[in-house]
Amino acid sequence: MDQQVILYMTIGQQHQVKPDVIPTVDVEGRSKIAVLIPSYKVVAHILGVIADIGPEVDRIYVVDDCCPDHSGAYVEQHCTDPRVVVLRNPQNQGVGGAVMTGYKAAIEENMDVIVKIDGDGQMDPALIMNFINPILAGEADYTKGNRFFDLEEIRAMPRVRLFGNAVLSFMTKFSSGYWDLFDPTNGYTAIHRDVAKHLPLDKISRRYFFETDILFRLNTLRAVVVDIPMHAKYGDEVSNLKVSKVVGEFFVKHVRNFGKRIFYNYYLRDMSLASIELPVGLTLLLSGSVFGISHWISSIYTGVPNSAGTVMLSALPIILGIQLILAFLGQDIASVPRRPFHLAKTKVKSKAGAV
Repeated sequence: MDQQVILYMTIGQQHQVKPDVIPTVDVEGRSKIAVLIPSYKVVAHILGVIADIGPEVDRIYVVDDCCPDHSGAYVEQHCTDPRVVVLRNPQNQGVGGAVMTGYKAAIEENMDVIVKIDGDGQMDPALIMNFINPILAGEADYTKGNRFFDLEEIRAMPRVRLFGNAVLSFMTKFSSGYWDLFDPTNGYTAIHRDVAKHLPLDKISRRYFFETDILFRLNTLRAVVVDIPMHAKYGDEVSNLKVSKVVGEFFVKHVRNFGKRIFYNYYLRDMSLASIELPVGLTLLLSGSVFGISHWISSIYTGVPNSAGTVMLSALPIILGIQLILAFLGQDIASVPRRPFHLAKTKVKSKAGAV
């Protein structure tokens, strides 16, 4: 484990826990489940979140991300749940950094599925099995929450939040390649250990972009990601995310990830007709647009209208370029990963053991 991370077992006797807690044990045939909770200014809610986690969970990691309220020490003093382990980051690394710390600890303890929920009480621990089951059934490598399945809840959601999430979701579809997902900033997630082990944990964004960045990284592994319907619980918690401060940063990172994904998937690791459609389409669209705009400006200054031939020389490349780009997008949408990554790894291990 990272030397900067210090592990402390919880102590104290003041918080009541469920009597049917299952400690972490290696039981043949039963998958081990871990829950990690980034803890930063959530002292008012963290104990309630832990208490609501059911006996199906074997280990609970509370990651104190250099919290000014000393949430790690607070949990140690007030929680007696034997499943709880407190991890500490000596410096604040953001929610993404806290999650990566939890992933590393869970991988080291050989947990099979790692669930991440927030410590502010907005994510219902009763839904944990909904996120785990598709992974255990071999239908997904990674699951994430989606608050936009229920139309009644969507109607009650502020329009600004709806618009912002729609824009972020559209950008995430482009940059990650998961065209069938929505609500990209939802932090209720679960991941299989074999997938987490292959993620470049030290390269994933440490701040609020990490949910989106991890989707991009998952696509490079061809991992299967599934949306899980859920509803959020809103109370007196205060969000640390300031949208106005991250819009520009998010846009730049989306463009960067889009470029990387296209290069990795269509030129470095594989080549197909789509590898030709995109550059040719962009070239035709750009050249037709430049040719048309330059002649249009020239006609304004000279007062001489352009001939039909000149118009067609501009229109045809634009039309063909758009068609090729649409064909590429169709191919990109159709290539969303469908075969779980962790199943392929399991089969490889089985074959290696049989040799």
